[in-house]
Amino acid sequence: MSETITMQVIAQIRSEFPTKFGIPRQSGLVGELKAAVVFEPEFRIPEAVRGLEEYSHIWLLWQFSASKGWSPTVRPPRLGGNTRMGVFATRSPFRPNPIGLSSVVLEGVEHHPKLGPVLHVAGADLMDGTPILDIKPYIRYGDCHQEASGGFTDRKEKPILQVELPEPWRSAVPPDRLAALIGVLAQDPRPSYHRDPQRLYGLSFAGLEVRFTVEGDRLTVREVLPEQVQQTGEETKNEREPIRCVLTRTTIKFKDRQVL
Repeated sequence: MSETITMQVIAQIRSEFPTKFGIPRQSGLVGELKAAVVFEPEFRIPEAVRGLEEYSHIWLLWQFSASKGWSPTVRPPRLGGNTRMGVFATRSPFRPNPIGLSSVVLEGVEHHPKLGPVLHVAGADLMDGTPILDIKPYIRYGDCHQEASGGFTDRKEKPILQVELPEPWRSAVPPDRLAALIGVLAQDPRPSYHRDPQRLYGLSFAGLEVRFTVEGDRLTVREVLPEQVQQTGEETKNEREPIRCVLTRTTIKFKDRQVL
């Protein structure tokens, strides 16, 4: 007999990714990626994060909000998308309980006059709006295991792509987002089974639509355009404003309102 428990969403992540495509497959792979953890109104209590600023890293437990259903076996991208492994031997989103776990750098705790405590983090692998279920400090003496073995991830290294971002597309990317974008592209956002060098891919990132091709170990950006919210056949204005992950000011666009 299965038992059901109820969990509360305590916060949401604000990141540069409006869709799943392109998100690094693990946290910490692109350290330049900035995000913010914004608490739900009932958890905007400064005392709840007292002492957290003393830690350099934190754990985020979150919900795979975009995944549907689960499977006993899955095909990890690291194995080329063709080999099946048990779901509990992977970090696949297709789990009985769709819970994710990310270790991120805590860059600072901002006490915002309207949003309460806002956690500024780096290296997050989460889609914008992902529900956060819990936050815990990363404890070095208990969480770091130098002798640990990594299963198939130790046997199969994921290659890093060389990224070509020529002008004028390089100048179309805000300077404070450039390193993060290059880091994301270098991780090869394509599905593992896609190897067509003529195929044009589109990545939504930080309010931009980045179009690229991949041939061998080289990724070439072909175009950088303002992101379009709806594919209507005509150009539409993007109303989603990317977050400003700085401690002096937080700008976050919610679905129905903007809070400064």
